[in-house]
Amino acid sequence: MIRNVVGSILALAGATAAVWSPFRAWYDGRHGRDYAIDELFTGITDARAEVIGSILLPFAFAALVTVVGVVLRSRLLVALAGLVVLGFTVFWMVRVGQAEGSLVVSGDGRGLGDGVANAVGGGFLLLLGALVMSGRSRTWRVDRRDHEPRPTHPTLDGPPPDDRPPGETGDVTDVGDAPRRHPQASPPYAAPTQPFDVPVWDPDRDGPGRQQR
Repeated sequence: MIRNVVGSILALAGATAAVWSPFRAWYDGRHGRDYAIDELFTGITDARAEVIGSILLPFAFAALVTVVGVVLRSRLLVALAGLVVLGFTVFWMVRVGQAEGSLVVSGDGRGLGDGVANAVGGGFLLLLGALVMSGRSRTWRVDRRDHEPRPTHPTLDGPPPDDRPPGETGDVTDVGDAPRRHPQASPPYAAPTQPFDVPVWDPDRDGPGRQQR
């Protein structure tokens, strides 16, 4: 959670710096919004471009991708936005170096300006934010049947399942879903008992003479 918050702050800061960079000086005091996006493919000229068709366009797209990535907590989208910012900045530097013959860095307003530094810094902040973010937590779906307790009494669907492995049920024949009784279970009803007549000697009826006979 904390990593996502810190990474989101870094990513949003990087996107802000990237969008703000075209409004700063890029080279010899010329702002980045003055460079047309098609000049990166055809060559740098002195013509001023419209803001909507300037280098601000890919940076605004990268900022939009960053916002979506932060909302979705997607490290891939945030990293993609950083690569877009750095890619177009490096591409612009290559084109300006070809047009000017070389790139100059000086403190008197000539050469590379702070707009390029903002763009490069914004791109690295986006990549750092994607690295810090932990992304979305993966939730594994567990089948509910694996956690349901086994029934210990007969249900409407049939008798309770036998937990014993196959071959150890103790039955002579396997009859499929027929109910199985526990080996120590007592019968539901006691067997009827049959009385037996035991002769008893009566001294009044059976005299000594009869006993002797």
